[in-house]
Amino acid sequence: MRILTFIIFISLALLRPAFAQEFTLSGYVQDSKTGERLIGVNVYDPDLLVGTTTNVYGFFSLTLRSMITDSVMLVVSHIGYERWQRQLATGQDYELNIELTPRAIDIGSVTVVAENVETIEQKTAMSTIEIPIRQLKMVPALLGEVDVIKSIQLLPGVQSGTEGSSGLYVRGGSPDQNLILLDGAPVYNASHLFGFFSVFNSDAVKNIKLTKGGFPARFGGRLSSVVEINMKEGNNQEFNGQATVGLVASRVMLEGPLKKGKSSYIISARRTYADLMMKPFLKGDDSGGYYFTDLNAKVNHTVSSKNRLYLSLYAGLDKFYFRNKETYGAETSQENGNLRWGNITSTLRWNNLITKKLFSNTTLIYSKYRFTVEVEEESKQRGNLTESYLLKYISGIEDWSARLDFDFLPNPSHSIKFGGAATTHKFSPGAAQFKTAGLDISALDTLIAPTQEQSAIEASLYLEDNLKLSDRLKVNAGIHGSMFSINGRQYLSAEPRLTARFLLGGWALKSSYATMTQYIHLLSNSGIGMPTDLWVPSTDRIKPQESRQIAFGLARSLKDNKYELSVESYHKTMDNLIGYKEGADFLGLDTDWQNKVEVGSGRSYGVELFVQKKSGRTTGWLGYTISWTDRHFEGLNLGKRFSYRYDRRHDIALVFNRQLSKGVELSGTWVYGTGNAISLPVATYPSASLVDRFYGYFFNEVDYYPEKNSVRMRAYHRLDLTIRFIKRRGIREKVWTIGIYNAYSRKNPFFYFFSKDRVGNPVVKQASLFPIIPAVSFSFGF
Repeated sequence: MRILTFIIFISLALLRPAFAQEFTLSGYVQDSKTGERLIGVNVYDPDLLVGTTTNVYGFFSLTLRSMITDSVMLVVSHIGYERWQRQLATGQDYELNIELTPRAIDIGSVTVVAENVETIEQKTAMSTIEIPIRQLKMVPALLGEVDVIKSIQLLPGVQSGTEGSSGLYVRGGSPDQNLILLDGAPVYNASHLFGFFSVFNSDAVKNIKLTKGGFPARFGGRLSSVVEINMKEGNNQEFNGQATVGLVASRVMLEGPLKKGKSSYIISARRTYADLMMKPFLKGDDSGGYYFTDLNAKVNHTVSSKNRLYLSLYAGLDKFYFRNKETYGAETSQENGNLRWGNITSTLRWNNLITKKLFSNTTLIYSKYRFTVEVEEESKQRGNLTESYLLKYISGIEDWSARLDFDFLPNPSHSIKFGGAATTHKFSPGAAQFKTAGLDISALDTLIAPTQEQSAIEASLYLEDNLKLSDRLKVNAGIHGSMFSINGRQYLSAEPRLTARFLLGGWALKSSYATMTQYIHLLSNSGIGMPTDLWVPSTDRIKPQESRQIAFGLARSLKDNKYELSVESYHKTMDNLIGYKEGADFLGLDTDWQNKVEVGSGRSYGVELFVQKKSGRTTGWLGYTISWTDRHFEGLNLGKRFSYRYDRRHDIALVFNRQLSKGVELSGTWVYGTGNAISLPVATYPSASLVDRFYGYFFNEVDYYPEKNSVRMRAYHRLDLTIRFIKRRGIREKVWTIGIYNAYSRKNPFFYFFSKDRVGNPVVKQASLFPIIPAVSFSFGF
């Protein structure tokens, strides 16, 4: 009997493939109203309990095997859309173009339903957060300007630099260690107005994703984070527009079909008008001001059911300028100045469905950042030039890239990504030109810092395998290999990556390990994203930056995915970091920047808590981070470790949005952070130096600093509030937004300086930047 049972079991096992009907469902999911491809849509069979999600281009592939019935139920669901479902016969493959209908919104009782979405414990990924663009637009912002980067600063593990700045300091890293991608193109300077606003126009943004650890193998080139920002594709069904008028800037967005259902475009622009507002207050021939502009454009065309083309463009510019003219009798003097910086990026992309299980993406990328400062003075006597002076400084970085990526989805439990990229970098670390001429001296034209432009090649290959080993265990394992070549010197790097998830009692236990290599460096004099920050390459003397990060976490969704909870701990080490030597800066007589820097290391470790309410009339999140971050440079602080300037022991962010009544929303954020670490002298002593035997000695006072960054500034905390009045007609909205930045007018420290009290004793005083600031804006669709 046992032998007969064994024979029957083996026979059934061998015959199983013959009875099972394997077939593949593949295609795209898009918005029925606009034609926008949708990201992260759930595609699944509720009976077989298998499914997948659409990728960043709206593509999915789901291979099913049915032994019981001659049909399966396919369900497609996404937050904010009506559920789509169809009964499909087994035994044949399907190519589907699925359109989801946006769910009708009653603004009198908005309730976001988190139905049938992939929960956090089902995902292998950790240290990754996506921000819905609707939620981003609700976050209160400085002067009413919705800011992508400042919203990311509200997440655990991410810190801002100083008051109002848009720099990102992720898990102890610095701003240059963040790979910020706009439609796949790197953005080298992501800030306007010296760091107070980011360059991304929220009207043109489709989705945002932050990865701060557990990096998949497809990412490389930076140590601390990857920020993926994808632009909207444009409405391919009908023309739409949106305009916003604010206190400091206005913006407009236009979108529509080039060929209905086949191709579309989107154009958005933004400009400040601070310079126009200043004109009435300027006298005579004087002029000056500051403004920034952004222009985003994107077109796409569906060539066939298997091929689609995209072309996107971004151009941004900041300009500060002044002109001053004075007349003294027969003599006239004039001074002109310009400070300009900006980015240009462009991406040409080809999506190709090679087979029902294999998807490719071919991309050509251009990115350029340039900074220019120019100051000119001239004097004239009765119309004749008597003296002139010119100082001009230029720096920047320019990239040309090609990238090829493949997604292979053999079955719902297994997906593979692989591909490669090549980039040519051209670095212009800085050249200062000095010209002068006059009556008493001969004309002089000198290049003060003739730093030679350098070209480099960076290339990479990657393989990434996402595998479900059992119902409890899933892993994402991969390898990222890279090469950097400059002036005959080559660096090679192999970077293993591993993330694992194990289910235990309703909780997901997650862990990750990642090594990262960064071949470019940023020389910075300050922490507020000044345009004088210089991008420089690794060289024979300056090695690539390297990091190793390990993380452990717990994650769980509660009450049908209405709430989400995660706790993560991490430890990260960083090598070959660079920084200016004491007293050095970007503009000096030394022609080689390598002589101005110190090379050192850093480390960061901590615990992050993230609690999010994702649906209902009240939504939002609470993020808390406790961390320690330090640096070590042999030439600084007597070779001892010291606290990083942005080492903050505690960092808290509370974000909420409440539907008050019909068409009225209240949003708020409250942030708290331990004060930045700074250096202050504790004593002064007299010093004398011999000038020469005629003038004798020169006496002055020297400050004594016991240890670098040993003093803490006062803690930072702030409450921002926004109320929105919404009137909807069809798909178009009219929105009045009234906001208050720093609602209780906290005087947060921007920097400290020395002064004297009434009796002449030295005292330390605090300079603050922003008191309470109201803002109002009006947005309307057409």
